[in-house]
Amino acid sequence: MTAPILSLKNVNKSFGPIDVLHDINLDLRAGEVLCLLGDNGAGKSTVIRLLSGVHKPTTGEILMDGKPVSFANPREASDHGIATVHQFGGTFPLMSIGRSFFVGLEPTKGWGPFKIYDRRRANEIAVKAVQSFGITRIDDGDRLVGGLSGGERQSLAIARAVHFGARVLILDEPTAALGVKQAAHVLRIVNEAKRRGLAVIFITHQVMHAMAVGDHFAVLIRGAIAADFHKGEKTREEITDLMAGGETMATLEAEIEGYMQAHDGHPPQVASPA
Repeated sequence: MTAPILSLKNVNKSFGPIDVLHDINLDLRAGEVLCLLGDNGAGKSTVIRLLSGVHKPTTGEILMDGKPVSFANPREASDHGIATVHQFGGTFPLMSIGRSFFVGLEPTKGWGPFKIYDRRRANEIAVKAVQSFGITRIDDGDRLVGGLSGGERQSLAIARAVHFGARVLILDEPTAALGVKQAAHVLRIVNEAKRRGLAVIFITHQVMHAMAVGDHFAVLIRGAIAADFHKGEKTREEITDLMAGGETMATLEAEIEGYMQAHDGHPPQVASPA
């Protein structure tokens, strides 16, 4: 097995007296999709913010290529090759596709004080990059981002991250607001990113989407990892139960069943108030 690109070792995060993450241990490898599953409030967003340089761990450490790293801000995380794509693609609706693709890093032409934005080159590169992920409907770099579907915006943001050298791609609920067809586009792009050797963290609460692309799965419940397993080790029903705290429910149901067997089929009695 190859060495991890990115690891979290015994990571805890607190905000004042409130503990948000508890002893998080995760490894991410090149060409692998790690699906981080959990319901709202499970701690997924905090993990994203730690990895993208918004927050620092309270204790524990983040490693890249086996060496401890500390990100002062998102720019430093980006410089290390960590790219985060949020739910709506992090794109700018009133910008053209070419301009949005290169925002802050625009190609120029000319010399010295006479340099100007090279619109034609930006458009060509942006369209080619998106089409290389199979989104052939985008063929005009002057088209406004606001006219794209949700899936196409995600595609544009992912293609941009890959173009600028991302090694780790963090996708925050990329299919949550999409229809079936658009979500299928995004899942194909995730598989293509994996095929190109990127390490992908796919954050979602939709088990079917996770199972379609995932190699490695971690379920977060109340800020702790409740399960860490690989493809084929658990069924969809088992994963769904885990996310809903189903193991606790299953234990309770087994205890009730055992009680009823020992008491001629009678369920436990509710204690009357004193």
